[in-house]
Amino acid sequence: MRHLKSLFIGAAVLALGASAVDAHGIWFAQRARQTAMIYGIGADDLDMVKRLPLVESVSAFNAGYKPVPVKLRIAGPIVLVDADEQPTLLAAVLQNGIWSRRGKDEFEKKGRDEMPDATLSEKTVKYAVSIQGPLDKPIPALPTQILQIVPDGPLPTTLGQPLRYRVLFHGKPVGGVRMINDMVNDPDAKEVLTGADGTVTMPVRNQGLNVIRAVYNGPTDDPRKYDHIEHTATLAYTLAHAPE
Repeated sequence: MRHLKSLFIGAAVLALGASAVDAHGIWFAQRARQTAMIYGIGADDLDMVKRLPLVESVSAFNAGYKPVPVKLRIAGPIVLVDADEQPTLLAAVLQNGIWSRRGKDEFEKKGRDEMPDATLSEKTVKYAVSIQGPLDKPIPALPTQILQIVPDGPLPTTLGQPLRYRVLFHGKPVGGVRMINDMVNDPDAKEVLTGADGTVTMPVRNQGLNVIRAVYNGPTDDPRKYDHIEHTATLAYTLAHAPE
């Protein structure tokens, strides 16, 4: 019976896999010439202030990838980033909790222990890395980023140019990660998968802000409560526009 239950759960997860297409994420973007931390998907810039207690960590790094002091600050309806110096990278982790659903019902913030008839139960964690300055060397695996997207080469200067990305899970390349090229402007795009070497090549989509998203279902560490851990990572960078 236990084996049959596992097969049923696995089939249900596959059948509902499309729900991950709508997975929300976190990223960093400019708001009134200041850097803000955003929670949402597409044009949905949702209430980050309410979710601030869920932020597990925020980090900033200089050009040598050494940490620099940074903190988050509430400014009215948004959350701003204050760093002691202009960072090269920003990173954050948000623990989004455990969610379950029955069939196509709305997700509820409960585990399988509370909803034993759930067709899907998952723990969800959001990660973000933002390139804020010129890169003099490849981005390393950052200690807080269980799932991380890194550019596998220099950033192009013009939209449409190809860029290879490598996705790391616990610091190692991982295949089968679901990727989209523009979480903000094309959140419903058909996903592409990373190869066995953890890489995928996509054209740079915007002459401006680019937010790449990766989703990977990692193994559960508490099967009584959830079937897997859904890791959602973003990589954000901006291409400069032509001089005015």
